[in-house]
Amino acid sequence: MRALIQRVKQASVSVGEETVGSIGSGLVVFIGIRKGDTEQDAEYLVKKTVNLRIFPDTEERFSYSALEIEAQLLVVSQFTLYADTSKGRRPSFISAAPAEEARSLFQMTLALFRNSGLKVESGRFQEHMMVEIHNDGPVSILLDSSDRKPTNLE
Repeated sequence: MRALIQRVKQASVSVGEETVGSIGSGLVVFIGIRKGDTEQDAEYLVKKTVNLRIFPDTEERFSYSALEIEAQLLVVSQFTLYADTSKGRRPSFISAAPAEEARSLFQMTLALFRNSGLKVESGRFQEHMMVEIHNDGPVSILLDSSDRKPTNLE
């Protein structure tokens, strides 16, 4: 699983003319799901995202996490995070999970984010969405669950 995280002052997502999610200060989290991703991948990304210290202190150092400042989250599915551009000019999405597999893992990921206690809004899975982002910094960070180190519990 991949998460592209953007620190924002505000953000919203619309489907057609309807705004389906909006937040104030916090994070927009684009989630890409790869074939074979599991609940452990989702747990890793959620825990890493909400605890990542990317909010500034008074000296503009990255000192605070989303949990510490009670940030708001806008979570949006984005299969294009698994684009393979190594051949030709048209991206391939062969590594992205099929829609039904991805849908259930995305819903589980949303539930995990909501369990963090933060306000969580989301887009609509497998819909064409317009995302408006007021990027703060800008700060954009890519997380990949394949970077996690196995523990004795896994």
